[in-house]
Amino acid sequence: MTQRREHGIVLEGTGGVWRVRTDEGETIDASLRGRLKREATAGEEPAPRLAVGDRVVVEFDDRARAWAIAGIEPRRSQLGRRAPGGRRGERVLAANVDQVVLVFAIANPEPHVAMLDRFLAIAEASELPARIVVNKVDLAGLAAARERFDLYTRVGYPMHLTSVKQGQGLDDLRTALGGRASVLTGPSGVGKSSLLNALYPGLELRIGEISESVNKGRHTTVGGYLHPIPGGGYVVDTPGLREVGLWGVPSTALDDCFPEFRPHLGNCRFGDCAHRAEPACAVREAVERGDIARSRHASYLKLREELEANEHP
Repeated sequence: MTQRREHGIVLEGTGGVWRVRTDEGETIDASLRGRLKREATAGEEPAPRLAVGDRVVVEFDDRARAWAIAGIEPRRSQLGRRAPGGRRGERVLAANVDQVVLVFAIANPEPHVAMLDRFLAIAEASELPARIVVNKVDLAGLAAARERFDLYTRVGYPMHLTSVKQGQGLDDLRTALGGRASVLTGPSGVGKSSLLNALYPGLELRIGEISESVNKGRHTTVGGYLHPIPGGGYVVDTPGLREVGLWGVPSTALDDCFPEFRPHLGNCRFGDCAHRAEPACAVREAVERGDIARSRHASYLKLREELEANEHP
């Protein structure tokens, strides 16, 4: 017989056992009730797979002496990407978030702006505000970091230049994270966990353990780890990603995921312009004038090609 029924938020999980923080402040382990597992694979419109950040209803079964997730509340937002490894479908990194924080390093590893463009397009497609963190600026200097990423500031994305070693930019980033639900993502090795340790020193051991386990179990772990932060809000620390693909975005809608394209959309000669080689393309004309960076246009063309290939396998 069920004795207790509470609401909470999913902190982490593998699909078998999920860690949930209840609204009462208790952290529990709960399994997904069989009915929800069946619903997630039945029908034309399957229920969403549980993800970090999901709001859930948990019940304590007195007979089994265990908690079970009995319901998943509707999501107000989610950040997802195409399932890795060539598989079809979406992998949800986090649910119910307010913003996406994309962490790259100025060096070690060398930043690949094409991958940043992919992350930004995914955030735009998810209708989530994005901000960029350029970490390890002590390796190249502030001037070099600003010059390398200046085009993103001009597009309108908030930029944070940070160094854990020098304490650079940490106060402003801490302010930007406070009171919000943020998902931190980016390539492996850029220092996301070290950055979180520096922002919230009391959490070092736990974040280090979670990040290590997530990287080891990246094929089974869904989303990463959600950590409440001092002063309200939380951050989702995701595992380092090696591949990033869009899912659920029609190729014809991709241009709207590049904010600097938007003033020119609708001004092309052809209504279905793909901005490749069509005559009188307003987007390509903006590229020639320098209003749109060539690297961003190249990223758009590459992503569009991938989306079209998935639409017509």
